[in-house]
Amino acid sequence: MAGPVDSYAVMGNPVGHSKSPRIHTLFAEATEQRLRYTTIEVELDGFTQAVNAFFDNGDLGLSVTVPFKEQAWQMAEVRTDRAEKAGAANTLWQDNEGRLHCDNTDGLGLVADLSHQNVSITGKRVLILGAGGAARGVLEPILAEHPVELVIANRTVSKAEVLAELFPGQPISACGFQNVEGAFDLIINATAASLKGELPPLPEHIIKDQTCCYDMMYSAEETVFNRWSREQGVGQVLDGLGMLIEQAAGQFAIWRGIRPQTRDVLALLRNELV
Repeated sequence: MAGPVDSYAVMGNPVGHSKSPRIHTLFAEATEQRLRYTTIEVELDGFTQAVNAFFDNGDLGLSVTVPFKEQAWQMAEVRTDRAEKAGAANTLWQDNEGRLHCDNTDGLGLVADLSHQNVSITGKRVLILGAGGAARGVLEPILAEHPVELVIANRTVSKAEVLAELFPGQPISACGFQNVEGAFDLIINATAASLKGELPPLPEHIIKDQTCCYDMMYSAEETVFNRWSREQGVGQVLDGLGMLIEQAAGQFAIWRGIRPQTRDVLALLRNELV
């Protein structure tokens, strides 16, 4: 007779739209793991209580999405170096002593997806748009790939400067959107503006024929940022669906000790978006 099924979930607010249950279920099927993965919508002031109740119930691992990633980081007793630098966590689990661990697999997911798309960071000029949690979460993994330069552009320059100062001795700098100088090999939109149909005020000279533009957001329709990039004659345009799947694969590997293949899952979800 089969024993109890291991239980995982994603917590957020809102969370009903999340593709994480679909992704982790596909991973489980492909790796022959018995698990259940659900969504839990949490009241804005109820995250700590919900996390404690989840693990007290014997459940094993949590994905954390907006707006709770910083709270997850604060709750954790043990943080990976990645999570420490990110100041936010998207992955929670407990060890045998009941200590709460956290990690942030967002940056790893971005780098892995770029690698699958044959986009190299090493030796390249990289521009990140935005200085919020999404940008901060990917800086350390991007710098680990040794770009020649990483520039953070943001409407409020001081916010970008705070992020740049987290990495002393690294080729990283900050500026305003309209003060960006030169062209870049890779431009990553880490703002949520394109989901609202908005675009940061960007000079056209930042793009050249060989530039890759990557929007961390995704939707069935092309995002405003990616459409603008294409209109500038950019070489390659990518959205964040692959990053979503790759960061989930990182979580799955932490919890289950096996990293699932991701390309078939990406193809399947891409078709479902249409």
